[in-house]
Amino acid sequence: MRVMVLVKASERSETGEMPTTEELAEMSKFNEELVKAGVMLAGDGLLASKQGKRVRFEASGRSTVIDGPFAETKELVAGFWIWEVASLEEAVEWLQRAPFRDGEVEIRRCAEPEDFGENFTPEQRAAEQQLRERLESRDR
Repeated sequence: MRVMVLVKASERSETGEMPTTEELAEMSKFNEELVKAGVMLAGDGLLASKQGKRVRFEASGRSTVIDGPFAETKELVAGFWIWEVASLEEAVEWLQRAPFRDGEVEIRRCAEPEDFGENFTPEQRAAEQQLRERLESRDR
C-alpha cells in the first residue's frame, strides 16, 4: 500500500528557518535507509507558506486566490514522503525511526482504484493506468 507521510509545519518552519547541517545529515541518512529498503517513492520539504498560495473553490465553480502566509500553522505541511509499505503499522515503525525532535507527522493511506468502487469506470481505470505508466517512464 502507498501512504503519504505529512510532516506538519512548526513556527520554526514557517519563519523560513532552514534545518541545521546536522539535522540535514540525519534526515539524509534516514532517507537513504528508506530508499535502500524500497520504501521511499518520493519526498520533499516545503518552503514556508509565505511563499505559497491557496485557491479556494466555491460551489458555483468560481475560485479565489489567497496569498500566503497562512495563519494556522497547525494546519500547514512542511514536508512529505510517499512510501510503499505493507501496512500502516509498518509505516508507523519507519516513522518512529525518523530523526524528529519535536512536532507532529500524519500518515494517510493513498487511494487506490478499487477504493472508488463502481463510480470509477473501467474506461477511467484504463486512462488512469496509462497516466501512471507515462509518469513512471518519465522518471527513468
